Amino acid sequence: MGFMQEFMEFLKEYKVIGVAVAFIMAAASTSLVNSLVNDIIMPIITPFIPGGGWQEATLSIGPIVLRWGSFLAQIINFIILALVVFIIAKKLLKEEKVTKK
Repeated sequence: MGFMQEFMEFLKEYKVIGVAVAFIMAAASTSLVNSLVNDIIMPIITPFIPGGGWQEATLSIGPIVLRWGSFLAQIINFIILALVVFIIAKKLLKEEKVTKK
């Protein structure tokens, strides 16, 4: 068996192509979620954050500066992305159960 044939068998056996596609889709969905948070959600929340710009919102404790606005955006990004992954996984697992019956 040649090297290329072994390599192609490896790709098929471990579903490397599917993982690569999933990785690319995850990267694309991450930028989409970032845009959703930065361009849609945070402008709605911004008026409630003291000091104007939500990403620049900080809390100074002596020499320590906590950038809580940026952290808040990352938390919202994570929650939305986790919710999307949960919904997709739930739907796919449900379809998988239906097809196995």
